[in-house]
Amino acid sequence: MAKTKEKTSAADVMKNYIPKSEFNIFIIAALGQSLVYSCMSSYITDYYMSVLRLSPIFVLLLMLLARVWDAINDPLMGMIVDRHTTRWGRMRPYAAFTAIPIALFTVLMFWNPGVTGTQMYIYAACVYVLWGMIYTSSDVPYWSSANVLTPNPDERGKLISLGRTFGGIGTGIATVLPLGIGMILAKSGGMSATELEQKKFLLTALIASVIGMTLFSLSSFKVKERITLPNTTKKKKGEHSTLYRIFHCKPLMLVVVMGVLSFGRYMLQAAAVHVARYGFYMGPDPAGLSADELNLAVQASISKVAMLIQVSVAVGMFGSMLVLPFLYKKFNYKQLVIYTCIAGFVADVLTCVIGWSTKNLYLCIPLMIIASIPLGVINVVSYAMVCDSLDYMEWKTGYRDNALGSACQSFVNKLGNALTTVMIILMYMAVHLDINELYSSGDGLPITALQLTSGQNFAMFSLVTIVPGVSLLLCSIPIFFYDLVGEKKQKITRELAEMRAAKGIVIAD
Repeated sequence: MAKTKEKTSAADVMKNYIPKSEFNIFIIAALGQSLVYSCMSSYITDYYMSVLRLSPIFVLLLMLLARVWDAINDPLMGMIVDRHTTRWGRMRPYAAFTAIPIALFTVLMFWNPGVTGTQMYIYAACVYVLWGMIYTSSDVPYWSSANVLTPNPDERGKLISLGRTFGGIGTGIATVLPLGIGMILAKSGGMSATELEQKKFLLTALIASVIGMTLFSLSSFKVKERITLPNTTKKKKGEHSTLYRIFHCKPLMLVVVMGVLSFGRYMLQAAAVHVARYGFYMGPDPAGLSADELNLAVQASISKVAMLIQVSVAVGMFGSMLVLPFLYKKFNYKQLVIYTCIAGFVADVLTCVIGWSTKNLYLCIPLMIIASIPLGVINVVSYAMVCDSLDYMEWKTGYRDNALGSACQSFVNKLGNALTTVMIILMYMAVHLDINELYSSGDGLPITALQLTSGQNFAMFSLVTIVPGVSLLLCSIPIFFYDLVGEKKQKITRELAEMRAAKGIVIAD
């Protein structure tokens, strides 16, 4: 049995605590979780509108109302986690108990129950909301666990960095999976456009759920919580509540505002399939093609356009994640966010101008890679900044609400995806792009971008250029006021270790 120190000094806190095998399990679990989440977030809007043909207004309201519920559900989950330590630990059990339900509801989200009208709307709403609640029950404690695996902020930052990097790999797999499945199904022939899309998304959800949640559940059995903090209790008379401490933690609120304003970064993934359907068509002349030939041509075009965007995003995002550990030696979190967001804004504007004027996406690849660099930086650095903000709160108040703080990040991520969906739907409405009308006025064959107006094509393209660019520029503004860097951060780390040592807080080796 590993020996446990009764107290941990300021010098001890800077050593590494997490063994390599445990480190690897954590980041592999992150890949599995992201595989499932990205399957949902990247395609649910397209599935609801293009396959189930749900009303855009319904999808918009569903996303917004679900986020209103998340504003209650996420902090509530954070408080539950902070107030209860089980015999298996405070964070670990949730991954084991939620893996199967998440997999099940992910499949149900992309399953057509065969009902129509009001029943379909009720089914879609219930499954979507229940999926979000169960996912929160796993996401909040999982990313909170970085706070209890090690007291070393540098080791914690590296853990989060690699976890988010592997999560990015999961996102890449989720992105490519339906494109490949769609091509295979199209070559088999004998299906209508709607049947093909339905089977494509269902198979994607099934494969992603089984593999993703199997990997994610490993984190429940193979990681060790080393920092045992007292359970958060109900506030005493005259004592500030946990929510008060969270909302009055200035660095944390700045990170939250940054996260909300950076919602446009999700556009590069979620809107790619919309651009591929209705922005650009890269295939043979549809005139004269049979139903099966047109299905194959449309799936090939969707795959080609979406892959050009998604591969560029992946290179920029993964590349930045991989080099972040080296960049930490020269730049702090604040500098990384500001510099990369400004560069991303410029690259997005140039992508729009060059891509639309030339109608050549290949010329845009270098610019799209640059525009995607802040995606990787924000995905990683925001979680590390939340952890540093919780260090600040504990240093300032003596309390550390790990799970509640991470719940803020979880809520911001889901809100960002919801705002992405809202922006996509509003764009459809603004340019009068009605999918049901397009299909009802034709013969059931797949729709190509050639059948839309130039303005509608440009609107779709702007979703992966102008919108994310402006979002990146805006999100950098609050970070100018974030000051947990340099000597101040080092001072907090030293004094926090001394405070914990004085309280006799146990940190296991």
